[in-house]
Amino acid sequence: MASRLAVETILLALAWAAVLAVRPWRLLRPHDGQVPLATPLLASLVVVPWLWSWPGLTALSLPLHWSAAPLVVLMLGWPLAIPVLTFAGLSTMVSNGASLAEAMTLTVWSGVLPATLVLVLGHGVRKAFGHHPVAYMVGRAFFVPMLALASCGLAAALMSHGLVGATGGLQRVAVALLAMGEASWTCAIVSLMVAYRPQWLATWSDEAYLGRPVRAKSAARPRR
Repeated sequence: MASRLAVETILLALAWAAVLAVRPWRLLRPHDGQVPLATPLLASLVVVPWLWSWPGLTALSLPLHWSAAPLVVLMLGWPLAIPVLTFAGLSTMVSNGASLAEAMTLTVWSGVLPATLVLVLGHGVRKAFGHHPVAYMVGRAFFVPMLALASCGLAAALMSHGLVGATGGLQRVAVALLAMGEASWTCAIVSLMVAYRPQWLATWSDEAYLGRPVRAKSAARPRR
């Protein structure tokens, strides 16, 4: 238990060191008098702690929760996602009465590590397929979240010896179903944002993916 907590503390500290090195507050600079990421940032600070306050599957040795880390990374970028996910994890000490060790486990395995895998795998998809809309929607918004969530869920279960015993098979099935379900919702929400609110996605650009200038928030209509 102590060794796992030490590993989780080191991983979280390394993530925060990388975040501070790239100065994530630069993503919140105003553009044309507006801060495009302000709305998704505030929404994430409200919705993610609420999702993580739900009771997990307590029948399993490692309670499972929806992560939302892939969606937060796609909306805000990895540097802003880490502070949001850390806040969500620590908030469970208030909302669920979790201990510091439990909050740290949730933060690392449901937040920091999936977010980092989404960043790394998403970079691989972009390098392999370029700025192609289908690659973004199917690859970065569906398969990458599914692989990241499933990998981190199984790794967390192994760290807590959750894949042995009577609930081992149930743990595998639950991890796979949650990963596929959340990846589907992530892809659906990202699709809507690409169509109606592309400025809420830090990882999307009309100019890069569609080959046309960035859409303005509201275009003036000519009078007839």
